[in-house]
Amino acid sequence: MVLVLVTMEFWNATTIMKFQLLGFQNISEWQNFLFAIFLFFYILTIIGNILIIVVVSQDQRLHLPMYSFLKHLSFLEIWYTTTIVPLLLTNLLSQGLSISFSACMIQLYFFVFFGATECFLLAMMAYDRYLAVCNPLHYTTLMSSEVCIKLIFGSWITGIGTGFLPALMISELNFCGPNQINHFFCDLPPLMQLSCSSTFITEITIFILSIAVLCICFLLTLVSYVFIVSSVLRIPSASGRIKTFSTCGSHLAVVTIYYGTMISMYVRPNAHKSPELNKIISIFYTVVTPLLNPVIYSLRNKDFKEAVRKVIKRKCSMYSV
Repeated sequence: MVLVLVTMEFWNATTIMKFQLLGFQNISEWQNFLFAIFLFFYILTIIGNILIIVVVSQDQRLHLPMYSFLKHLSFLEIWYTTTIVPLLLTNLLSQGLSISFSACMIQLYFFVFFGATECFLLAMMAYDRYLAVCNPLHYTTLMSSEVCIKLIFGSWITGIGTGFLPALMISELNFCGPNQINHFFCDLPPLMQLSCSSTFITEITIFILSIAVLCICFLLTLVSYVFIVSSVLRIPSASGRIKTFSTCGSHLAVVTIYYGTMISMYVRPNAHKSPELNKIISIFYTVVTPLLNPVIYSLRNKDFKEAVRKVIKRKCSMYSV
């Protein structure tokens, strides 16, 4: 009995130095298939977002606020998905990846930082479209290059600050064991479930922060699109209404997928979170939406597609010479 008590006290005093990411071990027969799918998505995401950055940088006609926001969003998506997907792919091959405590906290910080920054950028892009559609006469004044730079800079700075609090609070929790994270990356809910100390204050703080970032940004985006739709309804041309509705509808669909999955993950009671359901939800905002953003925001845009053709033609001419 004494030996058991001593052993328990030693175990409780032990600090976890490494975590094991379980990933998708429960469906081991599907891991090769998932690896191929996620690798394909990741390659397309990187290529698509790099293409946007190159084309917007080289075409003078795209040096507009809308495309400045898009270029920064593409740059963000490259790093955002790189924070998660390479580790996910490695986990699928190794069937149980070990990660140090410090590396886990670093991944958590950059995940929150990039995720929050994306929320702010998406809200700013919706505001930009609102000004362009609803206030076209004052657009150049309200959304000048200086204002655009300030909004982009503010989004990045706010995202950097947002990432510190959750990572700091999680790093100060006690982890006594077990060290197995039932997820494919170091996320907030599974880490709090592993902690052997009280997580009440941490959960409340992260819940409030999630509402402040996710819900407010999503609400601002929805309000912007409501005003956009009301303005579109006043367009006399039926073809013009259909075209604008198609563009706005696709934008709103991707935004809803991103915000909807993030809100369902972080703005709900911790007790009702299923680890397997969490993994499925996480796939949408870590793998799917970074791929959809370049497709929806650029490749469906006529001016951007024309710019892509010109850049490719220019490059081909240079190589032929």
